[in-house]
Amino acid sequence: MGQLTRRAVLAGALATPFVARAEDWPAGQMKFIIPFPAGGTLDAIARLVQPGLQQRLGTTIIIENRPGAAGSIGAAAVAKSPPDGRTWLFVFDTHATTPVTQPSLPYNSETDLDPVMLVGTAPNIIACQPSRPYQTLAELIAASKAKQGGFAFASAGTASLGHLTMLLLAKRSGAQWSHVAYKGAAPAVNDAIAGHIDLIIAATTVLNSQIDAKLLRPLAQTGATRHPTLPDVPTLAESGFPDLVATPWWGLYAPGKTPKQIIARFNTEMRAVLKDASVTGRINAMGLTVAASDPDYMRNFYAEQAHIWGQVVRDNGLQAEGG
Repeated sequence: MGQLTRRAVLAGALATPFVARAEDWPAGQMKFIIPFPAGGTLDAIARLVQPGLQQRLGTTIIIENRPGAAGSIGAAAVAKSPPDGRTWLFVFDTHATTPVTQPSLPYNSETDLDPVMLVGTAPNIIACQPSRPYQTLAELIAASKAKQGGFAFASAGTASLGHLTMLLLAKRSGAQWSHVAYKGAAPAVNDAIAGHIDLIIAATTVLNSQIDAKLLRPLAQTGATRHPTLPDVPTLAESGFPDLVATPWWGLYAPGKTPKQIIARFNTEMRAVLKDASVTGRINAMGLTVAASDPDYMRNFYAEQAHIWGQVVRDNGLQAEGG
């Protein structure tokens, strides 16, 4: 065999695994359903992983935002989609509480959706416009008690971890504030920066850039420890509430009854993209810690979150707002 022929055979052998990988993936373009408006964390994560996944799977990925009803509109669309590996759902932490706030959901998350991955976690930040006089959480709480009618705070939606955390914080501190639910974090941030709302609670992934630009002032964070992107911002525990820890999370689901081999393959490729140094760096800079879990971990994690925070929803008699 000549040297040129040997090189051709070797090149073909090296190329075969990549070609096979593309050919054994379901034909047709894929769709990411984002159940919140464009500009939020879910949307940003989807757009960060989109190029790498397209390359690894040999397909085109369309990102479709379907906001409303704390994410349940988009989730319902995926639950009703064919389980063929062409439709995937990104979810926020409200996914664990919508079954309680919306008992008439047109889908069952545990049977009509299959867990794929816990994508990542990040602490929430309680922040206000810099023109506000309070500099610490203690000053914020005191000011809320002194103001007639208290304060209004924004969150990404009813029964999001931000909303539930603020309810617990008010109960334990005597703070006076009311909730304004938004259809995603991006519009809430805009109103907080403009001063149309007294304060906001949202994840580091949403607020870090505004905090860096001095458009918002951070007062406290909800993680168990200080976050590396905001090392000077104290935790709730350091602010006098040692048992109050709440970590927002982002996950990925497929339509129920999606073949396990498709979920396993997608999980593998998604993990590879998330752990690429350039992607990891950009996600970490947003304030999110990559988890990139397997499907079983996501299943158990969801069950735990639904149990813990579902009870807080019940204790406060929360119901979904129109979306």
